[in-house]
Parts: sequence; structure tokens; C-alpha cells
Amino acid sequence: MSAPAAAADVRSDVPPVLVEGVTVRFGAITALSEVSFTVEPGTIHAIIGPNGAGKSTMFNVLSGVYRAAEGQVRFGEHRLDRMRPYQIAGIGVARSFQNIALSAGQTVAENLMLGRHHLTRAGFVAAGLRLPRATREGRVHGERVAEIAEFLELGDKLHTPVGVLSYGDQKRVEVARALCTEPRLLLLDEPVAGMNAEETDRMAEAVVEIRSALGISVLLVEHDMGMVMSLADRVTVLDFGRRIADGTPAEVQRDPEVIRAYLGSGDEIDPAEAAEAAASGASSSSETPGMPS
Repeated sequence: MSAPAAAADVRSDVPPVLVEGVTVRFGAITALSEVSFTVEPGTIHAIIGPNGAGKSTMFNVLSGVYRAAEGQVRFGEHRLDRMRPYQIAGIGVARSFQNIALSAGQTVAENLMLGRHHLTRAGFVAAGLRLPRATREGRVHGERVAEIAEFLELGDKLHTPVGVLSYGDQKRVEVARALCTEPRLLLLDEPVAGMNAEETDRMAEAVVEIRSALGISVLLVEHDMGMVMSLADRVTVLDFGRRIADGTPAEVQRDPEVIRAYLGSGDEIDPAEAAEAAASGASSSSETPGMPS
């Protein structure tokens, strides 16, 4: 798969994401050190790096879970680094999680409807009494949920309990629930982690379709280098909490600092061999439990 072109019609309300000098500390440990990069509107932007590089920490800053000690993150006029997670969701930033966080006993439709919660205007009483406006609103949300499920090839599973779905289907439900919030920026935390080759290809195609069809920005953290290099418009590489490279996939694969980070060697290593080794090593690894990543 070759790198896709940017979305033909980027939504007019999608601003860039400006990460400027972000530093995060956990006691004496500096998880991120003055990291800066820009996610241009309507692009697929990947953050990669070896274990412990700070990728998940950066995602947690973007989604309001962690606070930066220094620096800032801007999304249009909003300072994400000063907002709580529910406020960030309210301005159009959605996140899927590496570890599936779904209600296994509920159906796909019920899980996806949770993503519509902050868009609901009818109050608890109106919904409980089944007042006409609450009924109409519920029908509109239900239609949108069905549309998003169909978009991610889950239409025939809407009434199936999530717990009986395959792992790949559950990962797509996770992404679908994020889309149900109607985001302008979609954060995907290792969307193909644990998937087989077929499931990975399907998810990769879905990410391209999401960007192209919705005109939104996609920022992803991923260990699968083959997927990253085929999908991303731009790649930011972290190592030990520092940004060591930022550029197109081709530029990043040739960068000596990236080769060193993955292989512990210098410029004499052939870039193609380095990329292959990085892909095989990173795709089989995961973040160290209990440590900032």
C-alpha cells in the first residue's frame, strides 16, 4: 500500500494541532522533554518510537489525562493542556484506546450510543417519560450510530453483544465509538495492536477511509511500522522523551537518529535494512508495564 494523498475536502472547522515545547515529569523522571510538532488539518500523523519513548505520555497530554509541566498544546483557539478530558471531547477530540474499553455485555449499538452522550440535548426526565423531543432525538442518534457501524463494516453486528465478537471486530467498535462523538481530531492509540495480518489490513483501510470521507485529522501511535509507513503523511519519532525526527515516512526511515534509536547503530547501516529491522522489532513489542511510555 502506498502513502495516501491528503483528504480532498478537509473540514473547514478542523484546525492544526500545535504541540510546542511539551515537557512532562513524573517525580525525577522526565517522560517528555521539550517535544514539538504540528499535525496539519486533514492529515494522518503518526507518533512512533522504541519502548519508553514517551508516545503514550504524549497521547495522555493531548487527551487531558496528564498535565504538561512546560509547553502547550493548541487546537485552534483551545489550549488542550489546560482542559479536562470531558472538555476536550466536547470540542471535537476523540480517542480510542490500546486496551479495549467496551462494555462486553452490551450490544454494539449500545456501546456506540455512549459516544453520542455529550451530543444529547434532551434531559434525563424527558428521556424517561419518552417525550416527543426525546424520542425524536433518540431516533436521530440511532440512525447515526447505524451509519457509522455500517461505515466500519459492523452494520450486521449492531445487536450483537460486544463480548462475543472477534478481537478485530472489538477494535473496530472501539474506533466506531470514538467516531460517534463526531470528532474533528481522532486519536488512535495502537489501533492494530494484537491483530493478525488480515485484521491489520482492514483497520488500515478504515483509517484511510475515515480521513478521506470525514475530512478530519488523525493522529496515531502505532508499533506496526509497515502500517505507519504506508498510511502516514508525516511521522514524528520520539526516543527517551525527546523528538529525534519529524518528516515524511521516507525522510524518517533514512534519518540516522532513527536508525540508532531502533538498532543502536550509526549511519553505515543501510536504511532499507534498518526500516525492516525496526518494523519487525517494533511490531512485536509493547510498552513496559507500569512505566511512562
